[in-house]
This record gives sequence, structure tokens and C-alpha cells, in this order.
Amino acid sequence: MPVPGTGRGHLNLATSIRSLRLRNGLSQRQLAGRMSVPRTYVSKIENEKATPTLSSLERLARALEVTVPDLLSGGERSRQEEVNELMKDQFIAELLPFVSQLNGMQMSSILTQVRDLTVRPRRSA
Repeated sequence: MPVPGTGRGHLNLATSIRSLRLRNGLSQRQLAGRMSVPRTYVSKIENEKATPTLSSLERLARALEVTVPDLLSGGERSRQEEVNELMKDQFIAELLPFVSQLNGMQMSSILTQVRDLTVRPRRSA
């Protein structure tokens, strides 16, 4: 039976959490805020100095917008599933043929505009 902490044959939950956090563009502080825990707790989990409880795993998964099984599997399967899910979205499917025709500056500009639309509150008249 594999021995936890040996790095062989066992789930590396710390790496999985860090990877998913970074994929979502979150700092440890932001993830901790989403979980309503101190930032140091997230740091301890990522550095294998603390083992999350089942309740913490559920909060981690919710904060990282994945399921607990995705969290435990390291989110490896979720990348392809995310692409497949995005392709089912009619809006994304309509945009896709045009994306390959954009240069880097155009993509960056569009991404900034989309972020601004979704992050900044709109003024109402």
C-alpha cells in the first residue's frame, strides 16, 4: 500500500489544489476568502502541512468551481470537459471561427472588454 507523502502512487492533493487555484487565476488570499478561512490555512494545505477535512474539501471544490471528485483527481479531466462544455454554448460556437483570425493585440483588447463588462457594474439610467 502506498505511503502518503512519499510522492509515489498517491494523490497529491496539494498540487491539485494549487494547480486549480492558479488555473482560476486566484491568489491564496482570494481562495481563502471564497472559503471563509484564513489565508494561512490554504498555504498549509498547499504545502502539505495540513490535511483538509471533508467539509474543507467541499468548500475548496465550490470555491474552485469544480466537484470534489475533480478536486481529488487533480482537475486533469476537467480541461477537456471545459472545452467540450464551451463548444456546446451557442455564443462560443459562433465566435470560434473568427478567433483564429485575430492577432494577439485584438484578442487582448476583446478579452479586456469582456472582463470590463462582467466585472464592473453597469450604470443604470
